[in-house]
Order: sequence, then structure tokens, then C-alpha cells
Amino acid sequence: MDKLIIKGRNKLYGTVEISGAKNAALPAMAAAILTSGDVHLNGVPYLADVTTMVKLLEKMGVKTAGYTDGTGVGVPGKSVTINTSGINTHEAPYDLVKTMRASVLVLGPLVARYGSARVSLPGGCAIGSRPIDLHIKGLAALGANVSIEHGYVNVKAKKLKGAKIVFDTTTVTGTENIMMAATLARGTTVIENAAKEPEITSLAEQLISMGADIHGAGTDIIEIQGVDRLHGCSMDIIPDRIEAGTYIIAAAAAGGEVEVSNCNPGHLDALLSKMKEAGIHVTGTGNSIVVKREKDAWLKSVNIKTSPYPNFPTDLQAQFMTLMTQGDDTGVITETIFENRFMHVAELRRMGADIKVENNVAIVRGRTRLMGAQIMATDLRASASLVIAGLMADKVTEVSRIYHLDRGYEVMEKKLSKIGAKIERVKV
Repeated sequence: MDKLIIKGRNKLYGTVEISGAKNAALPAMAAAILTSGDVHLNGVPYLADVTTMVKLLEKMGVKTAGYTDGTGVGVPGKSVTINTSGINTHEAPYDLVKTMRASVLVLGPLVARYGSARVSLPGGCAIGSRPIDLHIKGLAALGANVSIEHGYVNVKAKKLKGAKIVFDTTTVTGTENIMMAATLARGTTVIENAAKEPEITSLAEQLISMGADIHGAGTDIIEIQGVDRLHGCSMDIIPDRIEAGTYIIAAAAAGGEVEVSNCNPGHLDALLSKMKEAGIHVTGTGNSIVVKREKDAWLKSVNIKTSPYPNFPTDLQAQFMTLMTQGDDTGVITETIFENRFMHVAELRRMGADIKVENNVAIVRGRTRLMGAQIMATDLRASASLVIAGLMADKVTEVSRIYHLDRGYEVMEKKLSKIGAKIERVKV
């Protein structure tokens, strides 16, 4: 098991390049199940979650090439080719699904192309329950027979049929699963209250390049006209907006001047607005964002409320909370997406943060000088927030259980070191 050792209070200067988006790569890989042709994905990040998806596909008989260098070592940003013509099982077993909830994305494609799927229920997770009932209801609406036995979802359908599906709540993976399933359904499917994230639009563009007929992706109503078959494609994975946002916050927290390159500023409007409100100088042009904070004065405390895209993302809440410990007053953080996404608070308190939690609201008192400590990551985004805290803190911070971090951030310590952070990964 590894941990990160961070010597804080070093300003950051230079350029950090953003990797491909994990949350775009995973559905893009699952979509390959819909065709027997080669699906070529460029800029796939080398992450634990992507590795899990590769293992899951290969366990089903799928051939993948390019994700590693041939010795099992991953190559960041490398192209991956997927061919599913040799699939020999339609099951996603518990031992893989339990490590990554996004494994459920194979459910829709398997049923659409092969007429059956057996996928383990993912169960709970650290930040909340995140049930897949909306996925199941959507597939049932498309005409599938769904049963749950011994912890597995069993879905069968001779041929899916288009339907109108209205999600009770917005669901990103649910939208993706039903959108993929509907591409091969007979007739027209309309998804209402669909998720609008950039990753949804990216998946729709990939499916269209494979021959799908999809309209409205990026809005709350998506219409899919089913086709008989899809073919292979080549697709670029979009930049990871959450990784970009994390480095923007890190640069503001540590101070200095950092260019966050290979990103889409338009995907981060909600964050950039709050950064400017806090007194951070941020400018976004083309495919990069420059963050400046030369003075050590307290920032302006601001309030945020998480909600689905295009509003403030829950995946940046923990990082922004850490930044608000440097505010000049009190900031209020309201979490509306996941019920358990304040577990990083206890670790920040160990570093001297003054944060009070009341149900889904965290009250962050600013003007706090954090002190280095031994702290423990509890989930993916919490781990990023603790690294940011270590960059700001006096003396040395040790962050353990960073396997959470490796699920969604490609070589974070190397990227931070390149722009001046004193950070290293050590074996324990």
C-alpha cells in the first residue's frame, strides 16, 4: 500500500496537462459491446477504474490492445482498441463490480446486442447508496424482463422496443445505460429528465459515429431512433473536467501561477464563477485555464450548493471545501447529491480546520492555518481534497489509503511535482 508525503507551503508555477476523462472513457469502453467492429479510443487515462473495466471486458472474452506496454504496465494517455466479436459470457461478476460501480454500464449494451445480461448489484459505497433502480426501470420500459436473484440483476429481451422513459431523478450512468440500449431497440426511445453532463454528449457522439441515430444529448430530453446494427469507430476521450477543476483549486490553494492545459473551460463555468467570487484570478481561453494567486491574503468566503451539471459538481465539493478554510469569514457548503460526502471533514479537522456539519450542510470557518498531520483518504474526491490540504499546510502531511486517488487521478504526484510541489509517493 502506498502513501503520499507532502511538504506544504510551496507555491506552484508552470503547466499541468489534463488527462482523458475517466467518466467518459468507461462508458466509451462499454459501448464497444454494441458492435463486432473495432472501437479505437484515443487518450484513455491509465487509472485503477479503467483497469477494472479492461479486466471485466477481457473476462467476458473481449480483446483489448494498447492499454499496457505489453508487460502489464500502463501507458498514460495511450490509445486502446477494443473488439468484442469474441464475447463468450454476458455476466459481470461481483468480484469486479464491487470495486467499481461503473461496471453496471455493460448492462444496457449486453441486453441490446445479445438479448441477455447478468450483472452483479454493485451494493453501497462510501459516499452513498447510488442505487441502479432507474437503470432497471428503464430497461423494463424498453421491454426487457428483469429479475434480481442472489445479488445479480438478470435481464432478458428478444428485442428491445423503443419507449418513453422519464427518470424520477437525474442519473448520469442511468442515462448512459438506457441511451446505449436504445440504439439497437426497435422504434423510438425518448429519455426525459436526462443527465446533461459533457460525458453524456461525448458518449452520444461516439454512438453516432458508430451509426446510431441520437438527438438532444446535452439537453434534458434525448431521442434515440433504433437501428439494426452499429459499426466500429475511432474516438477521442474528452479532457477530465473534474481533474482540471482539482488542479485549478490546488493552484489557488498553494498560490503561484499555473496553466491547466488540455481542458475545456466551458465545462467548468460553475467552478470558475465561484473561484472569481473568492478572489482568485482565473482566465480561460481555448483549451487552457490560467490560475493566479500571488498574494497570501485570505480569500473571500463563498457559499456553494452541489447539483447536476451545469451547476457546481459534487465531485469538486471536497476540494472547494478545503480551499474555503482559507476564506476571510464563513462559507456554507450544501451537498445535495450524495448523503455521505463529508467524510473528509474529520481528516481536515485533524489538520486544524474549523468545520461544522449539520445534515447535508458544512459550515466552514476561514482564516485557518492548516498544520501537517497523518491523515487517511476515504474516497476518490476526498483523497484529492486532502492532497490540496497538504499543499497548504505547514510542515509535513502524510496521506494514506491513496488507492482511492489512483481510481481517478493519473500520476497526480508527478504532475504536482512538475509544477513545484514537494510531494512523493512511498511504499508502506
